Amino acid sequence: MEDLVLKFLTFLEKDKRLSLNTLQSYRRDIEQYITYLSEMKIHNITNTNKTTVIAYLLHLQKKGRATSTISRNLASIRSFYQFLTKNGVISSDPTEDLESPKVEKKLPQILSTKEVELLLEQPKCDDLKGYRDKAMLELLYATGIRVSELICLNVSDVNLDMGFIRCNKGNKERMVPIGSASIQALNEYLTKSRNLLIQRSDEKALFVNVNGKRLTRQGFWKIIKQYKNQAKINKDITPHTLRHSFAAHLLENGADLKSIQEMLGHSDISSTQVYAQIAKNRIREVYKKTHPRA
Repeated sequence: MEDLVLKFLTFLEKDKRLSLNTLQSYRRDIEQYITYLSEMKIHNITNTNKTTVIAYLLHLQKKGRATSTISRNLASIRSFYQFLTKNGVISSDPTEDLESPKVEKKLPQILSTKEVELLLEQPKCDDLKGYRDKAMLELLYATGIRVSELICLNVSDVNLDMGFIRCNKGNKERMVPIGSASIQALNEYLTKSRNLLIQRSDEKALFVNVNGKRLTRQGFWKIIKQYKNQAKINKDITPHTLRHSFAAHLLENGADLKSIQEMLGHSDISSTQVYAQIAKNRIREVYKKTHPRA
């Protein structure tokens, strides 16, 4: 079964061109399923059926896994079986009629404009790291790009004169405008910090760590948690928080959903519509706090 998993992951990488994070998620889900099958003394994928998959989902539930985690696992397993069916390894897909458990959609956590200002004020431009961190946070809030896109940026993707950055995701490319505060922070980082941080003159990465190599997602996560604590913000902040805040604040200030969709790089506008719900909730809060008869 290990060979089949490897072929499946190669297919996802070469043919589907999925991101590294998505591939790792698929790998983790499928390997956990294969481990479960081995524990059940099932050593051949052809000996599995719908009952096997349902038993595994119940097993995850008993272990206290969240509904969203179980739903994601089923999606991964379904993709694996579809691959096996198309390649003639099995005759039918046992997950074909299985429904995913309903996941309650939670609205993303966003920061207020005041909290964003507090966060952006934390990096101090008195050392190389401070210039870099200031530029990263300003850029994230200015553009709403994903953290995975941020750390994949190369110097050649930035055009400060024209005021935009270029983001690539697979074979898709989009241009995202950047504002004056972000342009200034990036310019200071590029002229005063990056050249001293990099180890090799041919380094392409825009943002590098203290070792001069491309910054990782984990590295950025530590940075944003540090500044969140310094700012004394009592909200859970994830690498996506500034992205969500960017979209919600644009909507609150009159931007239309279609423009926000294009800037965020959403292929489906339904992904963007969640911010409309956030805006409605915030309007309700303002009304309750300010109207004399609320």
